[in-house]
Amino acid sequence: MIKKALFYFIALSLVLQSCSSGTKLLEKGNYDNAVFTAVKRLKSNGAHAKSGQTLAEAYDLAVKNHLRKIEQAKYSNNGFKWDEVVYNYEDLNALAEAIEGCPSCQKIIPRTTFYTSELSFARSQAAEERYLAANKLLKENKRESAKVAYRYFELADYFIPNYKDVKAKLNEAYYAAALKVVVEPIRVNSNLYKLSNDYFQSKLDEFMSSYETKNFVMFFRPEDLRRQKLQADHVMIFSFDDFVVGQTYVKERVEEVKKENVLVGYTDQKRPVYSTVKATLSVFDKTISSGGQLDLTILDARTNRLINQQKMPGTFVWKDSWASYRGDDRALSNEQLQLCRKKEGMPPPPQTLFLEFTKPIYSQATSAITRFYSQY
Repeated sequence: MIKKALFYFIALSLVLQSCSSGTKLLEKGNYDNAVFTAVKRLKSNGAHAKSGQTLAEAYDLAVKNHLRKIEQAKYSNNGFKWDEVVYNYEDLNALAEAIEGCPSCQKIIPRTTFYTSELSFARSQAAEERYLAANKLLKENKRESAKVAYRYFELADYFIPNYKDVKAKLNEAYYAAALKVVVEPIRVNSNLYKLSNDYFQSKLDEFMSSYETKNFVMFFRPEDLRRQKLQADHVMIFSFDDFVVGQTYVKERVEEVKKENVLVGYTDQKRPVYSTVKATLSVFDKTISSGGQLDLTILDARTNRLINQQKMPGTFVWKDSWASYRGDDRALSNEQLQLCRKKEGMPPPPQTLFLEFTKPIYSQATSAITRFYSQY
């Protein structure tokens, strides 16, 4: 009984909260959300009188409010007044659509208005406003102006998809706004590690390509920049220096091990004989250490002035262990026996060791690039 009463209490509380929230929104002048809250309530309970009253009042006030804002925007001196007109017509249509999707709401408000033609006209006006302003900014031949122009062209494309030649203009604005960085091939003074270095280079190229899609920074290989006849703003130089691959250390540990009360035989009377067994265990620990440092230098392409320089270290240690023994193997634990059955492992080739120590460097490099170019 207590659980059932608690259930009904919670359900009643939710209903009252839903009703009061719609009324409170109406009282605070938040007419749109008052409408949506009432619609939601009436979808679950079409006979709810309080929500019906809230819907009728809120919808009437919401429509009047949006139409008032539209008239104010049309007669204002705001440079992008049609943006405001579009957004208000969109809100009006969203209100009508919410009511149309609720049968019980249609009984309360049998006639809703969709401002389809008005919205279409406002969209064309808003797109033209943004398009003209963007073209004007683009003619200033300034990077910051081109960035704003790009945002304006995006809005024009939002208001009217594929408006005029907006796709070509977006590309033009992006190129004008983007900081162009030529990335020199990563230097490593050894042909032995060329393949591993090429892999590291490809991972960086992949990162830079994805970075470009959401930022006004473009990365080029030197040959691509020359082919497109573009002027670089920055030069980015990577070089591995002070790297060592394959420093090998072998350490031997000798332990005297024993185990008591081990069955070693039987007497003539066939009684078990227990004794302590012993062995000398030699454990070999082998480590191969590799490490290095990546130097990241960014220069001004026009003056060759140093803009930024960072050094990023990385290490990788390959480990192997095996063992041997002299004496009675019964003195050894299972783990020690397994170690004695192991043979010395074959270490990875130098190219793999080089690649492994560059993995922590890669994450440092991408973070450094992101931090530095976030200011552009």
